[in-house]
Amino acid sequence: MQPVKILEHLPNLPLSKHKGKDLLRIDEFNGTELMELLQLAAHIKQLQKHGQPFQPLQGKTLGMIFDKASTRTRVSFEVGMYQLGGMGMFLSGKELQLGRGEPISDTAQVLSRYVDAVMIRTFSHSYVEELAQHASIPIINGLTDLYHPCQALADMLTIWEHKGKLKGIKLAYIGDGNNVANSLVLAAVLLGLDVRVATPAGYEMESSIVQKAQQYALESGGKLLLTHDVTEAVAGADAVYTDVWTSMGFEEENEVRMKAFAQYQVNEQLVAHADSDYLFLHCLPAHRGEEVTAGVIDGPRSFIFDQAENRLHAQKAILAALV
Repeated sequence: MQPVKILEHLPNLPLSKHKGKDLLRIDEFNGTELMELLQLAAHIKQLQKHGQPFQPLQGKTLGMIFDKASTRTRVSFEVGMYQLGGMGMFLSGKELQLGRGEPISDTAQVLSRYVDAVMIRTFSHSYVEELAQHASIPIINGLTDLYHPCQALADMLTIWEHKGKLKGIKLAYIGDGNNVANSLVLAAVLLGLDVRVATPAGYEMESSIVQKAQQYALESGGKLLLTHDVTEAVAGADAVYTDVWTSMGFEEENEVRMKAFAQYQVNEQLVAHADSDYLFLHCLPAHRGEEVTAGVIDGPRSFIFDQAENRLHAQKAILAALV
C-alpha cells in the first residue's frame, strides 16, 4: 500500500483548544484529537523534509527533567524545540533541588515562572501528576513506569504512514504489559485498531487500563484481544510490536523475566503467521537475541528507524499544540 498522502497546506485543525493542556496519558486526547495531532505531525515532517521552516515557538523554552537515561527522548525533544524556533533545556533530576528534598509543588511553581513547558522522564507516574497539579504550564510525560504517550503517538504515525490508514489495522503486541504497552493499546483502540496483546501469565497490563481500553474500543469500533498465545496474537497481523523484557527499574527481576518470557520472542517462525506485508516495530533500545531475533529486527519488514524518527515529528506536533 502507498504511504499516506500528506496535506499540501497546514491543516486547519482546532489545535488552539489544546494550548496549556498537559499530556500525562495518551487518552487525555480522544480519537479525533489524536488524528488531528497525527495530521499535524505528518505535515510538520513534510515541511522539514522540504527544508521549509515551521517555527511557531520562537522565544519559547522547554525544561526537560530526566531521572532516567535517554537517547531518543532527549535528542528528539531538544532538536524538536530548536526546529520549532524555541530552546530545550536539559535538567538532571539529581542536580535539581528536587534531589535535595525540595517539594515537587515548589519546583513546579518555580519552573512555571521560568519556562513555557516541562517534559519529564521519570519513574513514578504519581510524581508527574503532582508536578502537573501544581504547575501553571503544560507538563508532558516523556516516560513513567505506567505510561509512554509520546512513543505511542509516534507508533501510530508510523503505522499510518506505511499502511495508509489506522482504523481496522491489526496490531499485535508481544511481551511485557508495561508502560509502552499501556500507551500503545490506549492509542490504538482510541483510533479504531484491532489490537491483540500476548503476555506471559503474571505480566499482563494493569486491569484498570485494560478496562479503559475495552471501553474505548467499544466507542471507536476497535477491538482488543488479551491472550497468552503469541500465535493467536500475530495471526494475520499488519504490524508486530515488541519491547524489552526488562524495563528500566526492574533490573533485579532480569533472571526471572528471561525464563518467563522465553516463549515470547518475536522470531522468523512467529512472524510467518503475520500478513506478508507486516511492519515490525520496536520502541528501542532492543536486545537482539532476547525479545527479537536479529533476522526480524534487521530484516526487510523492520521499520524501527522510521518509528524512532517519528518521535521527533510527533513530539513537535505535541509541542506546537500545547505550547
